[in-house]
Amino acid sequence: MTFSGPAQAEGNVGAYLAGRQALFDSKYDKAAAYYTRALAGDSANPVLLENLTLSLLALGAVDRALPVAQQMEALGLRSQIAHMVALAGLIQDEDYQKILERDPDVNGVSPLVDGLAKGWALMGQGAVDEALKEFDLVGEGKGLRGFALYHKALARAMVGDHEGAEAMFAADDGKLTLMSRRAAMARAQSLSQMGRNSDALELLADVFGANFDPGLTDMADRLAAGETLPFTVTPTVRDGMAEVFFTIGSVLNGEAADDYALIYARTAVALRPDHIDGVLLSAALLDNLGQYELSDATYKLVPRSHPDYHAAELGRAEALRRAAKPDAAIEVLEQLARDFPTLPTVHSALGDLQRQEENYAKAAAAYDKALEFSETDSGSRWFLLYARGISNERLKDWSQAEKDFRAALDLNPNQPQVLNYLGYSMVEKRINLDEALGMIERAVSARPDSGYIVDSLGWVLYRLGRYGEAVEHMERAVELMPVDPIVNDHLGDVYWAVGRLREAEFQWSRALSFIKPDENNAEADPDRIRRKLEVGLDKVLAEEGAPPLKVANDDG
Repeated sequence: MTFSGPAQAEGNVGAYLAGRQALFDSKYDKAAAYYTRALAGDSANPVLLENLTLSLLALGAVDRALPVAQQMEALGLRSQIAHMVALAGLIQDEDYQKILERDPDVNGVSPLVDGLAKGWALMGQGAVDEALKEFDLVGEGKGLRGFALYHKALARAMVGDHEGAEAMFAADDGKLTLMSRRAAMARAQSLSQMGRNSDALELLADVFGANFDPGLTDMADRLAAGETLPFTVTPTVRDGMAEVFFTIGSVLNGEAADDYALIYARTAVALRPDHIDGVLLSAALLDNLGQYELSDATYKLVPRSHPDYHAAELGRAEALRRAAKPDAAIEVLEQLARDFPTLPTVHSALGDLQRQEENYAKAAAAYDKALEFSETDSGSRWFLLYARGISNERLKDWSQAEKDFRAALDLNPNQPQVLNYLGYSMVEKRINLDEALGMIERAVSARPDSGYIVDSLGWVLYRLGRYGEAVEHMERAVELMPVDPIVNDHLGDVYWAVGRLREAEFQWSRALSFIKPDENNAEADPDRIRRKLEVGLDKVLAEEGAPPLKVANDDG
């Protein structure tokens, strides 16, 4: 994708190096500024030109990237980024003839982009039959059939051939419909155009279940009211071109580097500013890249009147949280909860953030709302109960916490997180230890490589006085989580219980070294650990009025 040779920019080495570091750190605005400065002394340098183009495209500034890309093509430089920007410029100008004249061997982006763009360019010239044949030709490429069929269906719908589009979406048990959320919505819109609103409603229910987000709810309400939905996925050729880049960006998301997926998403939005899914994808990728301010600004591009505004605000809150601005994130979510008082995902997100900030009473209240408005058969209901249970446990309301945990297990009996949390809580309270052991053993069976859960198993065996059995599991937990202070502290206690005193002291010392000065964790109390190092565990237990160590009868 990029040139790997050194930039020969005498007198501008500092700007080049600073630009390279900024681009590595995904600080695209700074990278663009540095590369622009470096180019002043070396205007034809391919590395500087491409990296400037990449930086500007990542910022969504296609208009600024275009002359740089055109210069690269004029110099005969081969660059996927430059060719992508140059193609976007032709799409913006609706110069379909020049798009068709581009030689993919010289100025190609990729077989998929070039082929789909050619198909849409033919649509732009009114050559529908030739365009459909071109989409078929693209589909002959390895792994490209689904992309080609999707765009062929969209092209049919764009020119009003909704029957043809529906036949494609319905083929193979609706396989194409399940390609993406947009594919399902496109099919629903086509069905509505054909006067089949009831079929469109049934389709949405089959694909998305009962829990519609506001965007889907808006569509369903309009269908139920008898409104004929306009076809908005690709109403124009330019929108079809934008969909090419969005489709690829969506597939690359999670499968390729975030910055690579970003340039496709940004190109889609540059071609179609109201491509809200492209805006949301761009913002999420910027969040992943640690560019929280850019992510925040991108989420803000979604207007309040849009049905997916809630998704943008949920994303913006997450970006603010990751930017270490929890108060601002909470403010966003609280306002969103006022705007969408019956949307469970909003209350759930607010509860999660309040819980992370240790505002447990507010978290529990938010989860109350989420549970109130979630469907009883919702797949996420167990998590809401689990999360509320954690909040209630931290509020020392064990009676309610236990009810929540057990209700979560009623819905998801083998969920290892719930089994572990409830089991470990009972261990700490020294109640129902045999039941706790059974729960934690089931959790370990499901997640044998989870250090926290393996630690719980060792700890319940320790509480039961089965110290010898506890050693193996606690040592395994430390292997899985070598720098966790709680796990190391637990291993120290287990070693002490079996008479391995020096090793116990070593583990306590390790645990102490892993506790951060500003960390507030009662389970890894540095003062208690220091006291154990001074006088030993037996004396500390006696000072606390706790039962002394006692080996279980079946532990030998």
